[in-house]
Amino acid sequence: MAAALSVHGLTKTYKGGKEALRGVDLTVGEGMLVGLLGPNGAGKSTLTKIACGLVQASGGEVTVAGAPAGSLEARRATGYLAELFRFPAWLTALELLTLHQRLAGSGGGSAEREELLELVGLGDAREVRVEAMSKGMQQRLGIAQAMIGAPSLLLLDEPTSALDPAGRRVVRELLVELRSRGIGVMLNSHLLGEVERVCDAVTIIDGGRVVAAGSPAELAGARAVEIETDTGVVRREGVERDAIPALVRELVAEGRDIYAVREGGSSLEDAYMKVVGSGDRGRAAPGDDFDDPDEPGAEAER
Repeated sequence: MAAALSVHGLTKTYKGGKEALRGVDLTVGEGMLVGLLGPNGAGKSTLTKIACGLVQASGGEVTVAGAPAGSLEARRATGYLAELFRFPAWLTALELLTLHQRLAGSGGGSAEREELLELVGLGDAREVRVEAMSKGMQQRLGIAQAMIGAPSLLLLDEPTSALDPAGRRVVRELLVELRSRGIGVMLNSHLLGEVERVCDAVTIIDGGRVVAAGSPAELAGARAVEIETDTGVVRREGVERDAIPALVRELVAEGRDIYAVREGGSSLEDAYMKVVGSGDRGRAAPGDDFDDPDEPGAEAER
């Protein structure tokens, strides 16, 4: 099976010679959650819009479920939720999904609408108007509309940035459910803690280039772990995150009771700051918007 999203040697140069992307490689496999990180102006939004077919690449190859990005087949296989989405305030949840089914040409009907509302936890809010929904409810409704037509790939731009901790938890659980259904998800976010919690892989771009890629554990590196047991605190240095469950099982097998597990040392945030830092290293200067008037749909890279 083709990857949900495959990006090879992607470049984008806007009018005036501004380079938004400079040879980016990225893959989102089936059932993978991939975090896309980078500072403002790094090229994240441009990459996302190219994958959606809203912006045309200057070079390289981008495919969605094996079809060229922007083609009818690729658009049908893509679900997208923009960061600053706006839904008509007067529509109910059911009416909004019905509208987007018509726009997407989906024949799923009422069964699809009901399934998606249940999936995002809005089964009891089907008749609630958008204007009466909390930000968290609107965010989940946005994910539901992005899933119309059973896409292979979901592109989510800052889906938890405006949510409180409870709302973020709900969206995290939803993302895990999507992964279990074999849907590939690319998560564009500034919230490194959220990405570290749910993503299988992370790509960090800066100045239009990939500066680091790997699993959150690989990027964060080894850590110190303290495990509070009934016989005292066990401290181990240089433990990879994926090895912590085995360490806990080992202590339990020895007959110890576990009360708490604490991690120390580096994190994804540390790894991010190491490769990005506070310099601008070729990224867009303030005021550069990468907007190409010859390409409808091209927007400011923020």
